[in-house]
Amino acid sequence: MLFHAQGFVLVFLPAALALYYALARRVEAREWALIAISLVFYCWWDVRFLPLLLGHIVVTWLIARAYAGTGRRWLIYLGVGLNFASLAVFKYTNFLVEIAANATGLALPKSDIILPIGISFFTFQCVSYLIDLARGEAPQYPLRRLTLFVVLFPHLIAGPIVRHNEIIPQFDHDPLRPGLAERLSRGLTLFVIGLLLKVMVADKIAPHVDRVFTTAASGAPGLWESWAGVFGFSLQIYFDFAAYSEMAIGLALMMGFHFPMNFNMPYRATSLRVFWRRWHMSLSRFLRDYLYIPLGGSREGFARFVLATIITMGLCGLWHGAGWTFVIWGLLHGAGLIVCRAWDQAGLPMPAWLGWVLTVLFVVLAFMIFRAPDMGTVANMTAGLLGGGVGGRRLEAGFLVLLGIAAVLAVVKMPNPDLIERYLKPQPAAAVATALAAVYVMLEVGRGAPSSFIYFQF
Repeated sequence: MLFHAQGFVLVFLPAALALYYALARRVEAREWALIAISLVFYCWWDVRFLPLLLGHIVVTWLIARAYAGTGRRWLIYLGVGLNFASLAVFKYTNFLVEIAANATGLALPKSDIILPIGISFFTFQCVSYLIDLARGEAPQYPLRRLTLFVVLFPHLIAGPIVRHNEIIPQFDHDPLRPGLAERLSRGLTLFVIGLLLKVMVADKIAPHVDRVFTTAASGAPGLWESWAGVFGFSLQIYFDFAAYSEMAIGLALMMGFHFPMNFNMPYRATSLRVFWRRWHMSLSRFLRDYLYIPLGGSREGFARFVLATIITMGLCGLWHGAGWTFVIWGLLHGAGLIVCRAWDQAGLPMPAWLGWVLTVLFVVLAFMIFRAPDMGTVANMTAGLLGGGVGGRRLEAGFLVLLGIAAVLAVVKMPNPDLIERYLKPQPAAAVATALAAVYVMLEVGRGAPSSFIYFQF
């Protein structure tokens, strides 16, 4: 079920909120209700994956319980290993088969395993809890609370990657506490902002980008077509994922929960290090705390920093997709972060405007590799960017205008926390504008099947 589908907005969400608030005064009842609602939401995609989701949760809870009783750390290693083993089977089997086939020259059969939606996200939720338990930074939660933490439908499919200590304590908050009307209105406004970004920006850019990369699958596109395609995708993926995050944050707020921000105007970053503090912030924090710092991070000299950065960003790329283009994308960002660190340590000057230009250009060109299905397409796109394409499709004026508007929005738009606090005030004019925007977007969605979010494939 898509957040911007008419069935979700007009039927599922009102019914979910009505049931939740009807049981608001009864803690256990409202939590079980939210679990049931979230499982219905997940099963809407494919009920066959429900046992897998529940299996991750139950195994994690059993291991946490056993660890709490014995203190044996190998149980934590077992729990983390089982979670990642499940992820590897469903997400990376064919990639591993491809590597083995290339290494041996054998024609190995591919698997027909379907990737369960959201598996990367709920795996990270379970793993982070087990690691925090071993560190003494998490209690043993009841099965009900752990289940709700993992399956809560606003973040279940594509994040933000909310940690147990960020959300489980909020389950005790009274949904009817003072400020209910403000939370509902702010949450609904954020949700509508996300709807607009997804339907009117990301989805409008997508067909133009798809045409460019389809052309590149068989030959080099024209110069301007290539540049419009790579800039277009960098804006499409940002607005697509920022839209999902804003809708998720808005949905949670309507139920009285506060999720962490996931984007903070990343295209205003003046260095790659700043970019990763602003882009997919929940993933960046996860990788920092559970991989980069344990590997040594910045504490044990430059050589250890290089190793930790390359491993972290390489695995970041692999997490995004089972393919060499994703791995190369991650390694490129790792190399870029190393260059930034070396530049800073050398004390070399970098004007802010030049840092911004170089950062945006690097991110955009790296996203070309991220978007391409294979390295042949990357080679053709690179040739097109360098003017090696023949001819080229004429760029539509409407597409160029849309890119210009999207580029401006990318450096001034929400979800900057200060802007949200400043502008999301209870005002009649804002309420009317939000309502009209919601009606317009729902009518726009009704013109055809709504397109999925890009991050659903991860």
